[in-house]
Amino acid sequence: MLEQALALRDDWLGRALSTEPADRPAAEAAITGLYRLVGAPPPRFVWVPSPGAAIGHLDDERIDVRNLPPRGEGPLPVRLADRMMELRHRLRGRFTRRMSLAPPGTGRREDPRAALRRRVPLDDVLHPVLGEAVRATVHENVGGPLRAEFAQAGGAFTWYGQHDAGWLTAFDVRCRVGLLRTSDAEDAELGRWVAVARSCGWWWPRDGTCVVAERPVEVHTEPVPGSALGVRRLHHGDGLAVRYSDGWGVHSWHGTRVPDWVMTDPTPERIRQTANVEVRRCAIERIGWDAYIDQAGLTLVNTASDPGNPGCELRLYSLPPSLLAAPARVLLAVNGSVERDGRRRRYGLSVPGDIDDPVAAAGWSYGLTAAQYARLQRRT
Repeated sequence: MLEQALALRDDWLGRALSTEPADRPAAEAAITGLYRLVGAPPPRFVWVPSPGAAIGHLDDERIDVRNLPPRGEGPLPVRLADRMMELRHRLRGRFTRRMSLAPPGTGRREDPRAALRRRVPLDDVLHPVLGEAVRATVHENVGGPLRAEFAQAGGAFTWYGQHDAGWLTAFDVRCRVGLLRTSDAEDAELGRWVAVARSCGWWWPRDGTCVVAERPVEVHTEPVPGSALGVRRLHHGDGLAVRYSDGWGVHSWHGTRVPDWVMTDPTPERIRQTANVEVRRCAIERIGWDAYIDQAGLTLVNTASDPGNPGCELRLYSLPPSLLAAPARVLLAVNGSVERDGRRRRYGLSVPGDIDDPVAAAGWSYGLTAAQYARLQRRT
């Protein structure tokens, strides 16, 4: 049963990251069925190439979530949201109640097959496999950057189509392996949400009209280092990590959403002017530390072996006065943890300009003295 559940989970992930054209007839039939559930007639469908292109078709009155109408009333998007949340609440309650009675030891971040060999109950094993793994990949790591990009462009009350796999997988897979029982009506309603998620991209139901986006044409991901559950994140070093046919999308560097200049024209001057620390880090990694040090005019102050990371070197650099108003230095260190590809990532830390000893600089970053840091067995 575990292998069947894992295969179904992987199929859902494939649908969530799909770049195939939308199945328009299937999507329209399922959405029409959802409209009927809330007493609305079939809408007129407007298909757009991307979420960004949808904004021009959405003349939204803002929905005040602090002052919603009674359940079952109000604008169509609110009525649909009520139905969806009621269904999710009912179905989740059935397996969360059962899980709460299970003995401790869920194997949450353990390989699911190893957890099952330890006699962890199957439902406890499936909870992180179907919940955390899919939700982290689809809702957070892929959908999160896209939602941020969409909100920055204007945003609107949205359903996420293929990216609703983050919550649908847990219910659909449990039903299909016999761990969650539903009534005929519940099965039909869940089936409509499933059909939408497996057939199209984001969508915006409104009274009389439904705007639906095509799926992206490119999605680039990589495994999250150290994830036993197969979680993935966006990454593409040569263009948009998610690209729609009209060019809308997001850039991502190892899971961090970045502006396009990080990929197209990362320069020391742009890096200096960027307030976001994570974007600066990504831009430097995009250039490469050696090239950045040369282009930015950093001067090597001193080097030392890293007591907290045997076999690795600490390198302390001073920044030219033009880069910062106050004197400061950068400590270049090597991550104590190994990436999935076997390499250790280099990273830079800003330290006070009056520190001359790399070991003291490393200690300062942990709130330790040089002597205290030198006694560390190993850092991560």
